[in-house]
Amino acid sequence: MGWTSMAVGARALLQMIAIIFLARLLSPEQFGLYAAAMVVGSFCAIFSELGVSPAIVQRPALEPRHIRTGFTLSVAVGLFVGLIAFLLADTIAGFFQMPALAGVVRVMAIGFPLRGIATVAEALALRDFRFRWLALVEAGAFGIGFIVVAPVLSLLDFGVHALVGAYLTQNAVRTVVLLACQPHEKRPMLERRAIGELIYFGTGFTIAKFCNYFATQADNLVVGRWLGPAALGLYGHAYHLMAAPAILVGQALDRVMFPTMASVQHQRERLARAYRSGVYVCATVMFPTGVVVAILAPEIVLILLGPAWIGAAVPLRLLALGMLFRTSSKISDSIVRATGAVYARAWRQGLFAVAVLLGALIGQNWGLIGVATGVFCALAFNFLMMAHLSLRLTSMSWRTFGQAHLPGLLFAAILGGGSLVAATGLRDAGAATGAVVAGTVLLAALLVPLLVWTRPRFFLGPDRVQLLRALANVGPMRMRRGVALLQRRISG
Repeated sequence: MGWTSMAVGARALLQMIAIIFLARLLSPEQFGLYAAAMVVGSFCAIFSELGVSPAIVQRPALEPRHIRTGFTLSVAVGLFVGLIAFLLADTIAGFFQMPALAGVVRVMAIGFPLRGIATVAEALALRDFRFRWLALVEAGAFGIGFIVVAPVLSLLDFGVHALVGAYLTQNAVRTVVLLACQPHEKRPMLERRAIGELIYFGTGFTIAKFCNYFATQADNLVVGRWLGPAALGLYGHAYHLMAAPAILVGQALDRVMFPTMASVQHQRERLARAYRSGVYVCATVMFPTGVVVAILAPEIVLILLGPAWIGAAVPLRLLALGMLFRTSSKISDSIVRATGAVYARAWRQGLFAVAVLLGALIGQNWGLIGVATGVFCALAFNFLMMAHLSLRLTSMSWRTFGQAHLPGLLFAAILGGGSLVAATGLRDAGAATGAVVAGTVLLAALLVPLLVWTRPRFFLGPDRVQLLRALANVGPMRMRRGVALLQRRISG
């Protein structure tokens, strides 16, 4: 979990650095074109692996025939999906009413075969719990693509293709390293029984992923189609700024918990304990983070993106309040996939997609503010649906689920109130933008250890003993001393 969090955090930081530089080199229209292309790319990625990777991770007994068949399917489907995207580029551009999008989609289509080739290698690394190595691969590939290649191509006046070149570079580096360092049998094979065993799980996973894709992209489709590329660029950046902290926690938890829970998928008591711990971590981190980001939204946009992007501040403020809903749903996804309940997940994701589409369609009548409000409501709806399914699979009660959220809720109330007072006071005093952010974040950072020290039994959650023991085992010496003091305070 530590290594995966560091990798996701490094990637989020690199993404933020890339946005800071590229926002000053490229226009909102160019970012809007790339966002539209990524809508298409995300859609094609659903089918480019056919659910083979999670099926390999989830299988209780994995045999060589599964590996060979999975590799053959992934490569074949990746090539097929890339070809379809290339041939339909003009139709896609016509739908978005963006003629320049056709060339972007054709170049981006190269990325699908690259990802298909690396699908099985990544799944085997996850199954072997090689989180440290995968962390370095993911962060390194992203950095080479978007920190090195993208700025260079932007300075050479490649425009939107600077972003596309960075995307392809990232995928190429990732594929080469995965194949070289996670070897497996690559001889083609299509055994009927292995196909059936992989496709049963993979089909349910793919259906759910398709619905989830539509849910996460329906707002972009609506904004791009009805509000234009400039609005899509603003909304896309607002969503990315909201998603960065959510990805840091949610993606790290999901990436670790899915293979870990799959290894104990028939032990309901252990699944329930893991789910409760994951929910506690999400609530404790994301509740207060979302509130603080909402308070500082205008300053965050000005510092990271510049004055030209100030229109992203209001949708960011609304979306930030939904950070917990977005993150916690990933934990529910992990336990559902680990237990094989992919079809129960699929129809719930379908309802989520409909909720996002309706919320965005209704909200676009009031511009980006309306779209952000509609998406926030859809995120809350999905949070409740996935929590209901996870509680059923683990036999956990709603009362226990609610209790796991209480520390985060109180953190958010106290930190949010203090941050609002600090930010308002600094703004009224005419402080610089950076000073407003620094002062507010510093106050919030000081309040956290104070609250934990004052009420450790409450704020460290129901699994505080295990949490402190884990920190004592892996943390640096200074952290271990602080943990020892907390342990004595709790026991006393």
